[in-house]
Amino acid sequence: MTTFAVRPGSSRQLAGTGTLLRFALRRDRLMMPVWIAVNALIVLSMPGTLESLYGTPAERADLLRQMETNSSLRAMVGPVFGDSLGALTAWRVGIYAGALAAVMSLLVVVRHTRDEEESGRQELVASGMVGRRASLTAALLAAATANAVLALLLTAGLAGQGVTGALALGLGIAGVGMVFATMAAIVAQLTESARLARGLTAAVLGAAFVLRAAGDSATDDGTSVLTWLSPLGWLENLRPYADERWWVLALLAGAALLQGAVAYGLAGRRDIGMSFLPTRPGPATGRLGSAGALAWRLQRGGVLGWSIGFFLAGVVYGGMTEGAADLVGDNENAREIFQRMGGQSGLTDAFLAAMIGMLGLIAALYIVASVLRLHGEETSGRAEPVLANAVGRLRWAAGHLLIAFGGSALIMLLAGLGFAVGYGKETGPILGRAWCSSRRCG
Repeated sequence: MTTFAVRPGSSRQLAGTGTLLRFALRRDRLMMPVWIAVNALIVLSMPGTLESLYGTPAERADLLRQMETNSSLRAMVGPVFGDSLGALTAWRVGIYAGALAAVMSLLVVVRHTRDEEESGRQELVASGMVGRRASLTAALLAAATANAVLALLLTAGLAGQGVTGALALGLGIAGVGMVFATMAAIVAQLTESARLARGLTAAVLGAAFVLRAAGDSATDDGTSVLTWLSPLGWLENLRPYADERWWVLALLAGAALLQGAVAYGLAGRRDIGMSFLPTRPGPATGRLGSAGALAWRLQRGGVLGWSIGFFLAGVVYGGMTEGAADLVGDNENAREIFQRMGGQSGLTDAFLAAMIGMLGLIAALYIVASVLRLHGEETSGRAEPVLANAVGRLRWAAGHLLIAFGGSALIMLLAGLGFAVGYGKETGPILGRAWCSSRRCG
């Protein structure tokens, strides 16, 4: 059991927070700016794109009319609350920018809490003059710093479309980020594994997206109960550039503060390295006969999660195919963009090819994460006892690489199957495109 330098009930439980915060920001001096820059660029580039697509008031009015009757597209991007470029920007990328901020925040918090405990570094730090809750506070402050910088960039970049709307959108996206930062702080207290903490928090984010999508599909004004059950639904109901509802920010702030208080309470009731949901011990005798079987045992949860996600994404995108054609209508600029992304064989085929290509790019993230599991096994010390037996390095690495490459083909095939289910026809060609996306064929 670790002995802290301060008493649990004293006012010095935050001692050393400033030093740990500076250390966290120094460690994340590359990761945070990349996440912030990518998110900001996605949002700030949207007004120019939308102006080229819907440059006249008549085209924007037609877009609003189409969205009122197109439930599948509302499920993807939410309802439209205004026809200004600022309102269309918030509609088109607001939810996704909030999701990116949430992912950034949960990664930062888990990295500086559960990751540190799992590696043993936190116990070394806690043996000095460091308060019991200093590490958790530093992690949350690091996430808050990143979200504050993102909010500032978005507000400054979109001020030309209206300062009030830009401020609302920036604060809303940062608020969603902090909601999931404090949620990750809770999950990090409950689990022993940093990987599981990231996975569970990401699963909650996915559930929030699904709830919002289901609610927006049912109503055209964001008033569904399902929409209000999701923090992403709160973000869209903030309505930047469309008679802002500032009181929605109080929901985001209240949720973040409440979850933060729960995380602090849990952090004070456990020892370092322990958790409220301890890992279940394995069998007394081994059941894995090869390095490949071990790789599958370690990565099967990830493969299952990605497979389910890609299948559901395929169903959603397939369901919105006809709606996308109706939305584009006679807009030649939008038609040209889809055809450039997906080919010249008709708008529907171009849309399907573009969406499958986008999923193929996302599948690359799975491959990277799967291959990096090799590095994680080495740094955690778990690879050494495996390699100490009659297991060669190439055979050990080949097991993980097989899961990475085979898993990417599997999730793309399931995405194609989802497209077939959602679209309801042309099953063979859709599956063929998904397979080609995973294999990079012509």
